[in-house]
Amino acid sequence: MATAEEIASFPDDTPPPGASPWVAGGPSPMVAVVDPDPAWPVSFERLDGLVRDALGPRVLQLDHIGSTSVPGLPAKPVIDLDLVVADPDDEDHYVPALEAAGFVLWVREPWWDGHRLLRHADPAANLHVFGPDSAGPWRDRVFRDWLRAHDDDRDRYAAVKREASDAAVGAGEHAMQYNARKQEVLRDIARRAFAAAGLPVR
Repeated sequence: MATAEEIASFPDDTPPPGASPWVAGGPSPMVAVVDPDPAWPVSFERLDGLVRDALGPRVLQLDHIGSTSVPGLPAKPVIDLDLVVADPDDEDHYVPALEAAGFVLWVREPWWDGHRLLRHADPAANLHVFGPDSAGPWRDRVFRDWLRAHDDDRDRYAAVKREASDAAVGAGEHAMQYNARKQEVLRDIARRAFAAAGLPVR
């Protein structure tokens, strides 16, 4: 299991020299944030069913995370899910089954908690794959649950998301640049969430 220190950290996902995370394509050009949609939980349920039908008991954990998982929060209209499998490096154990269900392996980052990302087109989704010892899913759930319970931070995050989206759209930027624009506020909120959970804050 991940340590408390690992959960409350912000690890660098920069690729090692000569490595690239991209398996197919590149960063998403989708940076437009839209109003909250009551259909997002329904889309998650559909995706949850697709993944569980494809993998069966290989699903150790599957969660709706990210902005579409927080009621009342504007977001890019893409459902984010965290999937925990026994070994994300063993792609043959889960990737072909997910591809048969309509997912496409897009990102491979073994240097960052073993992270893989698969995309789905309809409904639009990012499926983040981690191992059981990864801090990523824990970190995502702490942040999600804090925003669900604290309207002030949800509204603050909503404001910076809209600002980042407007700036990124205006500059013709992609999702990585959009994420960078809101990173400072995200981390400030996350640190309070970590502290409230009893995790060590750096």
